[in-house]
Amino acid sequence: MIDYRFLQTLCETNGISGDESSVRTLILDIIKPYADEVRVDALGNILVHKKGRKPAKAKLMLSAHMDEVGLMVIDITSEGYLKFDEVGGIDRRVLVGKRVWVGEKRVCGVIGIKPVHLTKGDESSAIPEYSEMYIDIGADSREEALKYVSYGDSVCFDSAFTETKNSIQSKAIDDRFGCMVLIELLKSDLEYDVDVAFVVQEEVGLHGAKTAAYTLDPQFALVVETTTAADIPEIDSSKQVCQLGEGAVISVMDRRTIYDKEMVRLAFDAAEEIGVKAQYKRAVAGGNDAGVIHQSRGGVRTLAVSLGCRYLHAPGCVANKDDCESVMALVKELATRIAGGALTEESEA
Repeated sequence: MIDYRFLQTLCETNGISGDESSVRTLILDIIKPYADEVRVDALGNILVHKKGRKPAKAKLMLSAHMDEVGLMVIDITSEGYLKFDEVGGIDRRVLVGKRVWVGEKRVCGVIGIKPVHLTKGDESSAIPEYSEMYIDIGADSREEALKYVSYGDSVCFDSAFTETKNSIQSKAIDDRFGCMVLIELLKSDLEYDVDVAFVVQEEVGLHGAKTAAYTLDPQFALVVETTTAADIPEIDSSKQVCQLGEGAVISVMDRRTIYDKEMVRLAFDAAEEIGVKAQYKRAVAGGNDAGVIHQSRGGVRTLAVSLGCRYLHAPGCVANKDDCESVMALVKELATRIAGGALTEESEA
């Protein structure tokens, strides 16, 4: 069973791309007793080797990214308002009126725009540009604001983790859930050796995974991710990408990767054999760290196993608990099979 209180801790820890130190410290403190080798590279990736009961027959890398989307302070007005830009892809429609935390001092602010009663014509219904928005921290001048925040400070959503009978709601499920899956894998008794990477800066260009894959030089990679679910009103079923409650999401192609077909088949076979749900990602859209991992060195056979989430990259993502359990179980099973040589034996045959 998944420890949702621990997942809450991971999700509520702030760490936008390029500022993952708090998340990294949390993960390092937890995994060190269970790992045989842990190192942090120059970019801030955590690279872990864990021995199993047997040497691996195929070198497997499992990867999840530590960073979340957010904002960054780029200017401060003379009146003390903070101007900002996005870090990672964010739908501007979800920002207005949201509470945020700014900088290491966790200064509370609210994202604002011109009041609607002062707008004219189409301005009242238009999606505001970043240049039209600001963060109000209650300062009355630039000098006052600079007592609490600095240029370049990270800005994270102030979003509480909520658990219901069937679902979880939180910021940063992308990809703290993937991090939790890999932590639980490291805490378990493994059949075969594995390498695990908790990587940085996925949301701004897959930077951390590129260096991690080059360093680890695996034959196979499993990317544990989240992906957009659009099973919401007014979206045709053929365009819903995936559906909550239908299990782990297996990608066959996105904007960065065509996934290894034998690994896709193995994922569905394994899911059926261990009795968990799995579904295809029914859209060629987006991308994840697989996009750089599969191109590393001489090439890496790669698969993404994802948790479907509604409202991805927003202050409140929604995921299904049964799907969480399915992803957890399937990743563990695939790690055993791939590291145990299931795919290398097929290739030789």
